[in-house]
Amino acid sequence: MNLHNFKPFKPVEHWVSALMSLPEANFFELLRSIFGNIKTPFNKQRLLEDLIALLSKSEIHKTIASYINEQDHKVIAAVAMLDKPSMKDMEAFFSGELGSAELHALLINLEERLILYRFHDNGNLLLALNPVLSQVLAPFVADTHLVFPSAPVDRRPPPGRVAAFIKDHRIMAALFAFIFHEEEVFKREELFKTEAEAALGTSVLPEIRKKVLDYGKKNFPVLDFDLLVRTLVQLGLFRPEARCLILNQEKAEGFSGLSPIERQEYWTAGVYLCLLETAPEQPSSGNSFEDQPFRLSGHRLRSISSLIHRFRLLIEGDRKYPEITLLRLWTLLGKETGNHELIWELFLSAMEKTGLMHKKENFWYVPIEGKEKTDTKQPSIAMDSAFSIVLYPEISFADAISLGAFCSVKEIAGTLVRLELSRQSVVKGLDLGMEASDMLTLLDRLSGNRIDESLGWTLKEWEARYKSVSLYQGIVLTLAEEHHYLASAGPVSCLIQKTLAPGVYLLSSGEREEAINILHRAGIDIVAQPPNAIASSKTRQGGFSNRFARTSFPRLASPIEPEPPAVFPDSTGFLPKDSLASAKASSEATSIKENFRRVLEKKKLSKQEREELLARIERRIILTESQLEGTSLRYEKLEAKGLDYTGKSVIARQAIEAGSLLEVTWPTSNGELNCVLGVPQTLEKKEGDSVLVLRTHGNAASIPGNTVRIPLGKISLLRRIKQSIFEE
Repeated sequence: MNLHNFKPFKPVEHWVSALMSLPEANFFELLRSIFGNIKTPFNKQRLLEDLIALLSKSEIHKTIASYINEQDHKVIAAVAMLDKPSMKDMEAFFSGELGSAELHALLINLEERLILYRFHDNGNLLLALNPVLSQVLAPFVADTHLVFPSAPVDRRPPPGRVAAFIKDHRIMAALFAFIFHEEEVFKREELFKTEAEAALGTSVLPEIRKKVLDYGKKNFPVLDFDLLVRTLVQLGLFRPEARCLILNQEKAEGFSGLSPIERQEYWTAGVYLCLLETAPEQPSSGNSFEDQPFRLSGHRLRSISSLIHRFRLLIEGDRKYPEITLLRLWTLLGKETGNHELIWELFLSAMEKTGLMHKKENFWYVPIEGKEKTDTKQPSIAMDSAFSIVLYPEISFADAISLGAFCSVKEIAGTLVRLELSRQSVVKGLDLGMEASDMLTLLDRLSGNRIDESLGWTLKEWEARYKSVSLYQGIVLTLAEEHHYLASAGPVSCLIQKTLAPGVYLLSSGEREEAINILHRAGIDIVAQPPNAIASSKTRQGGFSNRFARTSFPRLASPIEPEPPAVFPDSTGFLPKDSLASAKASSEATSIKENFRRVLEKKKLSKQEREELLARIERRIILTESQLEGTSLRYEKLEAKGLDYTGKSVIARQAIEAGSLLEVTWPTSNGELNCVLGVPQTLEKKEGDSVLVLRTHGNAASIPGNTVRIPLGKISLLRRIKQSIFEE
């Protein structure tokens, strides 16, 4: 996500159109605040041309830039990045930092200063930046360090022990080997609670046997072994069948072909899905990943993994971040990708559990990345006996997985991983389609030609005994003698895995439909399908094999990872670049306002006119001295405090009449302050006092939609929140 790719400014015509569509009263109120009394006859187009000319002057640019403080800067950058945000979008983005009332007041002030405007789009009122001021605002849009607070770190923390499992491919390969060679993982065979779940392909994993859990805790002591098993299933690397887990060989090969960081990202996506399964039910929009049946889990897994990958690229390794920064980056990524459905708390928890993020003292870091060592010139295993193998860090994950297919786990102690060859483990490898020669070639290459000669003889002897008695399962094709030619040529021959007898063939495809289509293309118009074959096919369709058969692991990054996109690009212009420059800008703003106050002191004005102009100076609306002369004033009292009972009454009645928001603060019995934001409904008379009836708006101190009653005499601060002139 590169902020330079944003187009934060619409055409000037779009801004002009938004102003031209304002109600007459609102339009002329805005223009009179700039030009004072407007002479008749009115020409709206000419007035807007004069406004554009005023806002295009260099001295006006400098004044506007000097007026922009840190809060303004954050809002300007957020409006640009969120690209046509609604008020709801802005509230979500600044959640935890700005309350609704404070944010609303900021937006109204920026509208008064002609920095922001609103426009209607398909019934929604959206925010945009004034394109006439693009030269002034562009640097604030580009510099996002205030929106995404972070701090430099001298030294990144190393990954935790849990993350080491994901990063150390030897330990992960050992987990694969252990699960693969364990004959009974679960206590019971039932995989589905109901027939309906079976039809959808959904499942609840059976309980893991205590013996397996104990072994897992002993050899993987810092890991949640149950979560490990469920993640393997979510990723489709293993599928439950009866009491055991069956390796998906094609999936394992795809997983081993990923880079270490990509494996970690896919694993994180699997952990997220596992956490989601056990999380309390969440409200849904009806379009989320979580609403889709499990048969779409492959697409869901890839989408979540891609989001994790893109999110990781936004995080700079030499900085630490408060959670609010990570949440804002996540919000922007969701807006860019159109995905707003993942649950942030679960997402961040999964990132922490798998070591992609590390938390320390309320800051989040990217741990130090370890690189997979793949020096093929040096031995990557040691044969410490004829049948015992120690894995070196130099071994690749693909080779470690291949070893685990025919070697069982003997010992895991810290970073030491030792495998062993046994008759039972070799048989499992032969079941996968490996041959003794394949095993010997792999061992010979990885050990640097240092395997015991007796090992070769033993493996070949086990293979001979293995082949003497065979049990096959799959689709069998029988061909009458006149069709035997199909087995030696054409598309049918590509499907044949083994010739069992003359005219009897075991097919490599597990899909009947594929075999039938190929036979039809070969000219066979009638294909027999015995009932047992149909029944077994229907049984497979409801099970785990169908759920994960087409799940894949596409690459998330190019072989050479690109530089992380620029989230914090440099900028030039009026923007203060450091604390001294920021102090200078603040000093300039103070000086400009003080100059306007001195000019105002020399004018003969009524008390209300003077107070209103002083308020406009403080709100940074006044840009030139001419705005202090002949200005059309409409005095507005926006707040009243303490004993100003009359002022509070006037503000309440104005708010009721206009339907505008009120911010109400009053002390509790223990001396603390309550603060609510809401729309006033009425003033009730009760025991000589007026009681304000308020329908609360969403904020930290109240539940939206509640009605509260507060005596005016108890209110310590009553503030009316002005409405946007763009709201009808």
